[in-house]
Amino acid sequence: MTAAPGALALHRHAAGAGPWTFHLHPVAWLAIAALVLAYALAARRVARRAGPAALPARRQRLLLAGAVAALVLALTWPLADLAAHWSLTALVVQRLLLTLAVAPLLLQATPVPVLAALTRPAPLDACLAVLTRPVVAVVAFSAVAVGTLLTPAVAAQASSPWWRGAIAATLVLGGAVLWGPALRRVPGAHRTLPVALAAYLFVQSVVPTFPAIVYVFARHPLYPAFAGAHRAIGLSPLVDQQLAGVVAKVATLPVLWSAAWAALARAQRVEAAAGDDEPLTWAEVERQLERAGRAERRGRPGLYRRLKYGAHAPAASALPAGTDIPHSRADGPGPPGP
Repeated sequence: MTAAPGALALHRHAAGAGPWTFHLHPVAWLAIAALVLAYALAARRVARRAGPAALPARRQRLLLAGAVAALVLALTWPLADLAAHWSLTALVVQRLLLTLAVAPLLLQATPVPVLAALTRPAPLDACLAVLTRPVVAVVAFSAVAVGTLLTPAVAAQASSPWWRGAIAATLVLGGAVLWGPALRRVPGAHRTLPVALAAYLFVQSVVPTFPAIVYVFARHPLYPAFAGAHRAIGLSPLVDQQLAGVVAKVATLPVLWSAAWAALARAQRVEAAAGDDEPLTWAEVERQLERAGRAERRGRPGLYRRLKYGAHAPAASALPAGTDIPHSRADGPGPPGP
């Protein structure tokens, strides 16, 4: 009888090292260092054009440190080794760190001018406009969350460090899709009312965590890659799988429901103060002008007029001769002069 590929990978790994044998994980350390270096270079490059506002503040540097700490915890020994070969519970904890900690911390640690510069290319801006819509974000994140837990995906990450790296990067991007509508930091992102945002976070806490219910009620282990769970954590593969389902639910619900409550509380405070929940920023105005310019170049002046003039857009014949989109400064500190 031929053994399953996941079981063969587990056997080869177990023959060479135990579950708690130290591994350096140089690729993970290099990837984390490259991320920090790219962050610093991007901030300095944008700051040369946009001014000191593009440089990270002290709070943002602390958030970056938190994101790096979460990455180190998720991608290096011992959690990375346990998640790759020994325990489904460890894999679930690793995924929670990447989606619920690393992704939102990186988004909040990045200055808005840098986010604007990174998402300015037309293809990325088009993806941003679509993926920050709540319904699309739920579908996209659910596809990432469920797809990376399918048996072939788990077997692949158990057999190759390159697959593990690709899946980890996919989870961080999926976490950015999850938190993009909620954090409202990226210029050009779809804006959602607080009540709808709370409903969105509630749905995100339920739909993508459907595998957790399967783990709890399954009557046999689903992943051959974790057949040696008893050697690592002293639990049978089935109990380890059930524990993974409980951990996924217990960790996800408080985080996302707390974010939903914070969104509603903020809206209530703003309403009581008769203020504006989201004051218009130049970065947002500039992004809309850029989109209007693209629409004008594609031969859709109606969209340009709606973006520039609002609901009372004049007809094409009523526009002044030679009307064109203003040339905005890509990363300027404020709006152009008259």
